[in-house]
Amino acid sequence: MTEPPRVLIADDQTLVRTGFRLILGADGIDVVAEAVNGAEAVDAVRRTRPDVVLMDVRMPEMDGLEATRRILTGAAGQPRVIILTTFDLDRYVYAALSAGASGFLLKDVTPEQLTAAVRTVRTGDALLAPAITRRLVQRFTRRGGDTATPHRDLAALTPRELEVLGLLARGLSNAELAARLHLAETTVKTHVARILAKLGLRDRVQAVIVAYETGLISVGEPDQVEGDGEAGPASRTALP
Repeated sequence: MTEPPRVLIADDQTLVRTGFRLILGADGIDVVAEAVNGAEAVDAVRRTRPDVVLMDVRMPEMDGLEATRRILTGAAGQPRVIILTTFDLDRYVYAALSAGASGFLLKDVTPEQLTAAVRTVRTGDALLAPAITRRLVQRFTRRGGDTATPHRDLAALTPRELEVLGLLARGLSNAELAARLHLAETTVKTHVARILAKLGLRDRVQAVIVAYETGLISVGEPDQVEGDGEAGPASRTALP
C-alpha cells in the first residue's frame, strides 16, 4: 500500500471535520469526502470508496452506529471504520465494534495519534490495544443487553488456536504471545490470521469480543494468566 490512505470524515460538527481534514492533509492523507450525518456517510462511501471512515457516533438523521452497520454489511472492498467519540466508554462504542468497526478514537486525539490511527487500520490492523477493548467489552457484557453479536462456533479452532485466542483476549500483543507460548512471532501472526479467517472476523477487536461472548474468557478474569501458557484454553478459572 504505497498510496496514501483515502479518508471520509463523518461528523456533524464543522470544526471537527475542518480540524481533522487539516491534520490529515498536513500528513499527506487525502480526505475524499465529508458528511454531516450517517445517511450522507453511507452515500459518500458508495460514491468515493475511501479506505478509512472517521465516524462520529452521535449525528442527526442517522447515527454513526447505523451508518457503520450499513457500510460494513455485504459489499466487497469495505472501508475500515474508526468510531469517534467524546467519552472513552460511550455506550454506543461496543455495538459499533460488534458491527465491524476497527476501533475508536476520542475527539481530543493528538494529530500524531490521528494520522497513525488512519494508517494503522488502513493496513488491516485493529486500532485498539486488546487491553483497551477488553475493558470496554467487560463493561457492556456485564450489563447484557441487545447489542451482543451472535455467538460464534469455536469448534473450528484447534486447541492451539483456542489458546492463542484466549491470551489475545486478555490483552497480550503478538510479541507477548510469542514469549508466553515459546513461538516465533511470525507463527503467532499466522495463528491469529487463521483464527480471524475461521471465525469470519475482521480484526483483533472482534476476536476479543467473540472470546467474551462465547464464554472462552469470563468477565472478571485477571488480565494475565499464571503459568507459561501451556495449560491450554480449558484453564479458565479466575485466579486470585
